[in-house]
Amino acid sequence: MSAVALVYTLFGSREAATRIARQLVEERLAACANLLGEATSIYEWNGAVDTAAEVPVLFKTAPARRDALMARIAELHDYRVPAILALPVDAAHAAFARWVDDRTG
Repeated sequence: MSAVALVYTLFGSREAATRIARQLVEERLAACANLLGEATSIYEWNGAVDTAAEVPVLFKTAPARRDALMARIAELHDYRVPAILALPVDAAHAAFARWVDDRTG
């Protein structure tokens, strides 16, 4: 089992992604967040296929904080049904895992 958990989500703007990522790091639910390059999402919503630009964000946290982080993202997110996914981590560098634990503990 890894000492690091990854949580992935998408936001509708870089501003929202930055604001929420900063807040979650300040709240110590995430040790850090990586805002990735703009992605194009194609999805079905309300019976129609749509396309939107979104900003993927990858959060790193301690496994014990993962569920609280996911719940808080859902509270802060402006999407009615945000994609919030916990990604499996097989291993983490020990020093990095300690840093994550220190930041979120």
